[in-house]
Amino acid sequence: MKKAYQITEEGRSELQQELETLKASRGEIAEKIAAARDFGDLSENAEYDTAREEQGLVETRIAEIEDILQNAEIIKAGSSNKVTLGVKVELSAGKKRYTYTVVGPVEADPMEGKISDESPIGEAILGKKVGETATVVTPKGDTVYTIESIN
Repeated sequence: MKKAYQITEEGRSELQQELETLKASRGEIAEKIAAARDFGDLSENAEYDTAREEQGLVETRIAEIEDILQNAEIIKAGSSNKVTLGVKVELSAGKKRYTYTVVGPVEADPMEGKISDESPIGEAILGKKVGETATVVTPKGDTVYTIESIN
């Protein structure tokens, strides 16, 4: 059974762009491999090994993105009074405030403010309403987040 990947429309666009970029780089990598072959003995040719490794990484990522896009379920972020996939949520923990968009694991990027619904914070706040609290257990101790707003 194929896994369904939950992504936003923005996430799908980003993946499609990455896929186009990776496919466009295939020719450049093939040229690197051809140039490295001209250096002679392939058994001791670091340039050839590096180019082949790069080719393998690119092809693996292309296959991964194609699988995600083929099995994607687009998250429709509507107005909600509960934390669900696709909503932007503002949290507070003491005097600190955090703003996150709750997304599926494929799109998660905490540095960009996108947290997975499968992350500790994502799991804790899912289904909560404004004013409710969620406790996240961390190695440093428990952190209590209050849902300040949901957009």
